Amino acid sequence: MESELPLDKFLTTYARSVQVMISSPITRVNADLLRLLPALKLVATPTAGVNNIDLVECRQRGISVTTSGSAFSEDVADIAIGLLIDVQRKISAADRYVRTRLWTSKGEYPLGFKLGGKRVGIVGLGNIGSEVAKRLEAFGCIVSYNSRRKKQALPYLFYSNVHELAANTDALIICCALTDQTRHMINKEVLSTLGREGVIVNVGRGAIIDEKELVRCLVHGEIGGADLDVFENEPHVPQELFALDNVVLSPHKAALTPESFERSNRIVIANLEAFFSNKPSVSPFNG
Repeated sequence: MESELPLDKFLTTYARSVQVMISSPITRVNADLLRLLPALKLVATPTAGVNNIDLVECRQRGISVTTSGSAFSEDVADIAIGLLIDVQRKISAADRYVRTRLWTSKGEYPLGFKLGGKRVGIVGLGNIGSEVAKRLEAFGCIVSYNSRRKKQALPYLFYSNVHELAANTDALIICCALTDQTRHMINKEVLSTLGREGVIVNVGRGAIIDEKELVRCLVHGEIGGADLDVFENEPHVPQELFALDNVVLSPHKAALTPESFERSNRIVIANLEAFFSNKPSVSPFNG
C-alpha cells in the first residue's frame, strides 16, 4: 500500500521502525537516506546491479545488501550473444538495407563475419559472464576473461587486466558491475588495443566504457563495431551512433523478460523470509 505522505514526512514518521528496504534501481541509497533509517538492517534490491547503493556506508552501519542473484543472468547472456551475432553478421543493418529498398538499387549487401572461432573476451566472469561463456563455447569461440580473481575450476584463459585481454581478443563483452574501480575502465587505451576490427558489447553499465571515447573511435573507424544495451546518460544516446551501421543499440532491456521478473521476485521474497527468520541471505552481495 502506497503512503499518501511525501517521502521526507514518511521517513520522519516511520523511520525508526524500518528494518528492511526494497530498493528500486533508481533509488539512491546514500548516506543522507540511511541516516533517516537508524533501524535499517537490510537493503534488498530486485536487480543484479548495486551502483545506486552506497556500499561503504552500508558496511559501516552494519546493513546487509542482497541482490537478485542469478535471476537475470540467462536473459542478459542471451541478449549479449544476440547483439554480438547482430553486429558480426550485420543483421540490423541488412534489415535497414532491405526496408529502404537499397537491395534493388545497390545490389548485394556487404558480407558479415562468422562468429565461430573468434576470440572473445569477457570482462567480469560472474553469474552473467559465466552464462555468456557457455553460449560462446557452443558457437565454437575461444573464450578468455578478466575478473576480480582467477576462477581455478574453469578452463578459460585469464588475463589480470583488461588491456591485455583486449590485445588478445576479437571482441569484448562487458558483464561486470559498475563500481569506482570499473568506471571508465574501458578507456582510450583499451579501445585502441582492441583495434579496427574489434567489437565491443556492453550489457553491464554504460559508465564502464568512456562513452565519448567510444563514440570517437567508432566515428573514426578505430574499432570495428559496438553493441550497446546500456549508456552513460540513459535514456539519452549519443546521436553520432544513429547513423553507424556497425553499431547496434538496445534500450537497456537485456534483463527484462516476464520470466526473469518472476525469478527476481521469488529471490527478493526468499531474502526477506530469511531475514525475518534469522537465516543467511539467499543472495547476499559480497563485492
